[in-house]
Amino acid sequence: MIRFIQILFICVVLSPVLHANTSHASDEQKSILITGASSGIGRNLAEALAEQGHHVYAGARSEEDLAALNAIDNITALRLDVTVQQDIDAALQKVQERGTGLYALVNNAGIGDGGPVVDTPIDEQTFVYDVNVEGVYRVTRAFAPLVMQSQGRIATTGSIAGTLSWPGGSAYSGSKHWIEAFTDALAGEMAPHGVSVSVIQPGNYQTNIRRSAVQRRHQRIVDEGGEITPEMQQAVEATTARELSYKRPDEVTAAFVHALFDEQPLRRYMVVPNADEQAMTIGAKIQQLIQLNAWGPYRYSNDELLELLEQALSSANE
Repeated sequence: MIRFIQILFICVVLSPVLHANTSHASDEQKSILITGASSGIGRNLAEALAEQGHHVYAGARSEEDLAALNAIDNITALRLDVTVQQDIDAALQKVQERGTGLYALVNNAGIGDGGPVVDTPIDEQTFVYDVNVEGVYRVTRAFAPLVMQSQGRIATTGSIAGTLSWPGGSAYSGSKHWIEAFTDALAGEMAPHGVSVSVIQPGNYQTNIRRSAVQRRHQRIVDEGGEITPEMQQAVEATTARELSYKRPDEVTAAFVHALFDEQPLRRYMVVPNADEQAMTIGAKIQQLIQLNAWGPYRYSNDELLELLEQALSSANE
């Protein structure tokens, strides 16, 4: 089993390196819709694609964000709250009216929230799933026919939280686990139409997701008549400092570019800023494999597991 774990770890660690220099954008301008493009990963990707000459439909909610996105060459801002079907329908109509077609959809809009199961109100859990799960489903259902016409690409922002979980993280991590299943199912559905489907799984990069989660919690307290204590304000400042200390999500954008334009896109792109997050995530996958194989009359021996891995590696390299 130790040898198996070593081989699996080396394989996954080296995989991004083998593909690192293969990403390229097409010379032909393509139209791409990105949800959640006002900040963080979505904004970084939107700016990069626009700079490469592609036409980006950038989803955002506030007037300020819409104006800022519209000021960028090659970007058309769309009012798009992924939890509001009317917004999705209106955005689809605008894309259709412009007549550009749609080469790719990037499901990026998402939030981080939740808490311990016994302490977290159900509506807070529901809100996470409204955005991270139902929002992705609604937008994909609406725009996939346009992508199918283009035989293009669909890519979704997942997370290493799609593999990892932690106390208090069931809502967010659960939503990202769903993205994993959604990606595999959708890939099978889209393959006959010539559409490639990928999930990009970032680690800790610089975004607004943590600050936004803290601000929502504090707003709920105020709405219920409570007050923000000095300790709670310190938590906001600490969260802000933490997020700003992370690397900009340029590496995540590079993975999206590969998924959107490379002739051989991958199903999964784990993008992490350091070796610790790589080891933590791959280690969790290995533990899950061991747990899956721990019970029942059809368990594999260590040698049989190694043989399965070697067969999978051989097939992947063909």
